[in-house]
Amino acid sequence: MTDKFWYKVARTIVKAGRFPFPISDTLIDLLMNLMTQEQANFILNFKKPSLTLEEIKENSDLEENSIIKMLNELMYRGIIIGAMSNSAGAMVYRLMPMFPGIFEYQFLRGTKTEKDKQIARLFEDLFQEMSDGAQKNYESVLKMFKDAPATDRTIPVEEEVEVGTETTIPYENIKNYVEEYDDITLVNCYCRHEKELINDPCKINAPKRNCFLFGKSAIFGLEQEFGERVTKEDALRIFREAEDHGLVHKVFHVHSDPNRGIEAICNCCSCCCGMFQMYYRGVMPLHTISSYLAKVDEEVCIGCGTCVEKCPMETIDLEDSIANVNDEKCIGCGVCAHHCPEEAIFLERIGPRHIFIPPMKLKTSLS
Repeated sequence: MTDKFWYKVARTIVKAGRFPFPISDTLIDLLMNLMTQEQANFILNFKKPSLTLEEIKENSDLEENSIIKMLNELMYRGIIIGAMSNSAGAMVYRLMPMFPGIFEYQFLRGTKTEKDKQIARLFEDLFQEMSDGAQKNYESVLKMFKDAPATDRTIPVEEEVEVGTETTIPYENIKNYVEEYDDITLVNCYCRHEKELINDPCKINAPKRNCFLFGKSAIFGLEQEFGERVTKEDALRIFREAEDHGLVHKVFHVHSDPNRGIEAICNCCSCCCGMFQMYYRGVMPLHTISSYLAKVDEEVCIGCGTCVEKCPMETIDLEDSIANVNDEKCIGCGVCAHHCPEEAIFLERIGPRHIFIPPMKLKTSLS
């Protein structure tokens, strides 16, 4: 009975997201570490991912005060998020999927308890199971993701963008995003923190306190003590520091719709970032929206290899001591241009495009 119960809970959470997760002993063990059985039973009320309080009351046997208490507990754990909906005219509570979702909220506060370490290890085991499964069923996985929306938008290092080119909506530079929102919450990079908890720290020693929540997500993050409010000036300063560390700006839109508002902007390194790691571990494609391509001025390039080292997509190599960019894998982040000591790389605006890069095929003992 207990196994069937937790299987139902796991299935409810998996159905709340877009990415498939294996319902395994590891996932169930993880969920049992994240919530009590009473909280898990409450989650079964979410027949659909988003519900108002009135809809929850229709599904639940609990009194209203008990429902609110349960919602507050689960919101503090980052398993449910709540925000005022203009269209519904009420608070809407959304059950988080495992990734992106519950994973991020477990590590936003940057705590380092033994429980945190245990949860991080279980997530790592789960990601490895996903990698093993995706590699065994590579063609099916690729087909499944073909029609899925882009996960995020990649925007470039702002000073590498030619003045006058950033005119499309949604915005294509950090400053415009920051100026649009009054509510900005600074949080820990959950990916780098999770890696630190499993003793696999960031390879470039990037700072952790540099990811941001915006708008309704920022308000939720403040109310649940996931982060701290920051000014626009401080946010821009932190973004600049992230660029100098070679990090990539990743914008996450509401419901993955680039025409809607944003929930978060992360500053990502390829060695820790969940999206990059899902690609490199062969779990899922890297699917992003970008408006730029890196181009090389061959007359200026001296073949120093800085861009090869810095590129998060490993899409630059040297040919006859000249940098060469593989356009199909370039996500237009501008990290190479920002760090080129000879200023031999520049960004060319080509208009918003979907970049779909199939997951890595990993070498195994059977291949």
